[in-house]
Amino acid sequence: MISKNLKIILIIFFIFFPLGAKSKNIYSKDFNSKELSNYFSGIISHNNQKNVQALKYLKSSKQLLNKHDEYFKRLIFSLVLNQNVDRAIQEIKFLKNKKQSEFFEAQLILLIDSINKKNFDRTKIYLNSLAKYTEEGTFEKVIYETLRDYSYTFKEKKMSNFKSNFGNLIAINNAFQSCYLNNLKTLDYFDKLKSSEAADYSRYLFFYVNYLIHKKRFDLVKEISFGIDELSSNLIILQTKSWIDKSNFSEIKEIFSCNNENDILAEFFYLVSNLYSSQDEYEQSNFYLNISYFLNKKFKINLSLMADNYFLNENYDQSLKVLQLFNSKDDLYYWFKIKQEAKIITEKKNKEEGLKYIEKNFKNIKNPSTKVLFDLATIYKNSKKYEKAIELYTSVMNIMDKDNLNYADLLYRRGGSFERIGKYEKSDKDLLDALKIIPNNSYVLNYLAYSWLERNQNINKAILMLEKAYKENENDPYIIDSVGWGYFLVGKYNDAEKYMRRALELMPNDPIVNDHYGDILWKLNRKIQAQYFWNSVLKMDDAEKEMIEKIKVKLINGIS
Repeated sequence: MISKNLKIILIIFFIFFPLGAKSKNIYSKDFNSKELSNYFSGIISHNNQKNVQALKYLKSSKQLLNKHDEYFKRLIFSLVLNQNVDRAIQEIKFLKNKKQSEFFEAQLILLIDSINKKNFDRTKIYLNSLAKYTEEGTFEKVIYETLRDYSYTFKEKKMSNFKSNFGNLIAINNAFQSCYLNNLKTLDYFDKLKSSEAADYSRYLFFYVNYLIHKKRFDLVKEISFGIDELSSNLIILQTKSWIDKSNFSEIKEIFSCNNENDILAEFFYLVSNLYSSQDEYEQSNFYLNISYFLNKKFKINLSLMADNYFLNENYDQSLKVLQLFNSKDDLYYWFKIKQEAKIITEKKNKEEGLKYIEKNFKNIKNPSTKVLFDLATIYKNSKKYEKAIELYTSVMNIMDKDNLNYADLLYRRGGSFERIGKYEKSDKDLLDALKIIPNNSYVLNYLAYSWLERNQNINKAILMLEKAYKENENDPYIIDSVGWGYFLVGKYNDAEKYMRRALELMPNDPIVNDHYGDILWKLNRKIQAQYFWNSVLKMDDAEKEMIEKIKVKLINGIS
């Protein structure tokens, strides 16, 4: 099979050197082998996410600049990905062949430059150019219409009245436009975002707080902080709470102002970057994230998304480079940095080294927050260090309101940890106490009931609990597996097969589900099929040694 990079080289070769006698005379005037080599190397580096190298090679082949559109587009992308947006602007402006800048991103960059210079008449010209490259249902259409609305507000000092179909985005834009105009309705707009159930607007709680701080409404700021969930809120909101609790209002105030056009647009492009990242389009995401950073370098914590993008794309060196921007001054983002670095160590080396790195750096954190303690407990639990997990979960529970939903979650997690080390009495107590707070929680019901099934205890009660869990969450494969296994244990093999087959469809590579399905098939006298599923478990990397040994016995003797 031809590699991706070789395919690229072959395609470009035939573009630049078409077959035929005349091609030699035509192209020998324009190119030399070194320039083409640099261009090929630039493309390969670009595709391998080596942006600095890509830019170096592309710059070395600049004779191609005014001759080939694709070269110019790659150069612009490489400049932006290397945080050289100013240079990208200059390259576009001084391009001899203006037709080469007739693509969406080039016109967008010129538009941003015009807003940056408050040349809103010029902005209108670039908006008209941008409109040519948009289609309904695309992110480009969203970008164009949003920039059109903001440009109108920036120039006319009025709320935009253009019609748009982007419902959730309209609510965000209205809040920022109102804030920019110092409109009396701004509080109402932000309050609607905060309390909306139509979408997750939790990030915008930061901008609500930012607005209140600028207005010196510290009473409301403290009230908001008190209501922030300190375990499950997203990173920027947890950091905001940390700043508020330390009365460090300047950190919140200094990184964003809704009176600044660039700051508002930077937040919009961060949103665009998130949209692309959610579609696994990491290069496009980083492109818009770099534009966001160009517009507002104060908001460096947004670059946590870039670190994530590089990690998800397995570009660990670039991810580490971005992570160096975060320091202990911003404690939650510093903790994010430590966790991300540990994940990279795990990928490069092993889980043990990753855990050691976290433990070493955790010791250097003064007065770790509840969130940090909770995260470390969960890391220990996932690493099967259950005693350490129990100790930390208990520490967090000691400072938590016992009627809080988070307290129930902690009981569930600690109960699960007790169960894994065989302390069943303590496990059952925690899980039953959790159900007193959240009686219909499908995960707690499933965990406790399955634990009883495994111990051959309270079987009928366990099945009733599992049926209840299934009604609450009928598409969860773990719950479906548990229901099927419950029916197996009471001899209802046909019912068991129906549920376990569904679990297998949802988790075809899960060793436990395959093992369970094999047991059920054996009881239904479908022994050849049963052996097939047992054998499949032996080939699975995540099958535990104890399970493998039991299956080897079953393959010889079957089950009684």
